[in-house]
Amino acid sequence: MKIIIIPGDGIGPETMAVCTQILETVSDKLNLQLQLDHEIAGHVSLQKYHATVTPELLAKVKAADGLMLGPMATFDFKDESKGEINPSKYFRKQLDLFANIRPAKTFPNIPTRMNPFDLAVVRENTEGFYSDRNVESGNSEILVTPEVGIALRRITRLCCDRIAKSAFELAMTRKKHVSIVHKANVLRITDGMFMESCYNVAKNYPEVTVDEFIVDAMMAHVVRNPERFDTIVTTNMFGDILSDLTAELSGSLGLGGSLNAGDSYAMGQAAHGSAPDIAGKDIANPFSLITSASMLLNWLGQRHQLPLYIQAAKLIDQCMEQAIAAKETTQDIGGSLGTKQTGQRFIQRIKTA
Repeated sequence: MKIIIIPGDGIGPETMAVCTQILETVSDKLNLQLQLDHEIAGHVSLQKYHATVTPELLAKVKAADGLMLGPMATFDFKDESKGEINPSKYFRKQLDLFANIRPAKTFPNIPTRMNPFDLAVVRENTEGFYSDRNVESGNSEILVTPEVGIALRRITRLCCDRIAKSAFELAMTRKKHVSIVHKANVLRITDGMFMESCYNVAKNYPEVTVDEFIVDAMMAHVVRNPERFDTIVTTNMFGDILSDLTAELSGSLGLGGSLNAGDSYAMGQAAHGSAPDIAGKDIANPFSLITSASMLLNWLGQRHQLPLYIQAAKLIDQCMEQAIAAKETTQDIGGSLGTKQTGQRFIQRIKTA
């Protein structure tokens, strides 16, 4: 299996270096024969190629088996005519990565105000209120006058059906419970279509318990009682906000792993941003990218029927739990180690497991 490695901006090179070393270590231990090809995107690519992401890079990603994308300074990239393309959006759209899966769980040694929980947010990834990906040309934010702006929201039956199916398939591997999050009391047509798709797909999974929540009420429910949830399915913007909340409730956004998956491609990606204010200080938490790498290995194992890849994902998850229990972590989750030393301790755990 070939995985393209793109470090990203800000803290990306530091955290991706740790993640890459862990992938290499687990590959050696289990004889995965991983091939990791290093490429660039973001600010480094903009300086070198006058574009944050290039068609040549896309071709390399399509020819590979998976992609690990580091945090990107997406807010900096405003003018696509100048090559300032959002790499995350670009790959999600060009590879049709319609399912963004973001797990969140608590760990015994990380202080939180929550009861223990283990859930996953399944977020539609290719349409919704995101103006840079839901129309063919340009974007769907329109400045009518200097004082009037309009934003359009695209919802399609196809995208609703396939994100619902992704959620129910994931729920079958978890606690068989799907919660539909929507705003159909106001967005009657678009969220109405989304809910209809979810309930139609649910008919094919009679073992799964289904409930539904209006999105604003859901935020209160998740803060008050997150342990009641298992698999949460929702549209793009709602899922983006909700998954950041659940990751933070687990102890730190630095624990927030993420997999962007489609029918043919998948991309592991940290749920957090590039955090330029702490870049180069050796304090960034690498666990979000490490979890994302584990999710990518599991996806490759499931898709290509490679049991060793699934075993590798489980080994990474097990070592992470042990590292957190031993407080071999960065300071944001109660440890005292830097980014590099956290990675070194993690690698030793894999080697001795």
